[in-house]
Amino acid sequence: MTSAALAAAAMASALPAAAQVAPLPGQPWSNAADQARYQADQHRQEMDRLRLEADQREAFARQQVLEARLRVMDLQAARQPTPPEPYLPYTTGTPEQARARREAVVSGMTQIDDWLDRRPR
Repeated sequence: MTSAALAAAAMASALPAAAQVAPLPGQPWSNAADQARYQADQHRQEMDRLRLEADQREAFARQQVLEARLRVMDLQAARQPTPPEPYLPYTTGTPEQARARREAVVSGMTQIDDWLDRRPR
């Protein structure tokens, strides 16, 4: 056999042997492609776990908002209504008192009218 033939035979026998190499202790992959797939799977699982946690936190926040609204509604429903103030009709008093009030209002209005009717400067 020639050296070229020996080299070709060595190369041909080396390829299947590389695929059959046992993984290193503590590593579940045997080559770089398997290692990349393993890491991708780990990342995918971690992303799924993080998404699940985020969804749980969001659901908890929505639940807290609803419970807070219900609590406020319960407190408002339990609140004692303020009693209405009783109707007290306006007492006019004696005719002299009513006349005095009317004159006070009219005198205040005439002061405003006088001020509005003043001559421009």
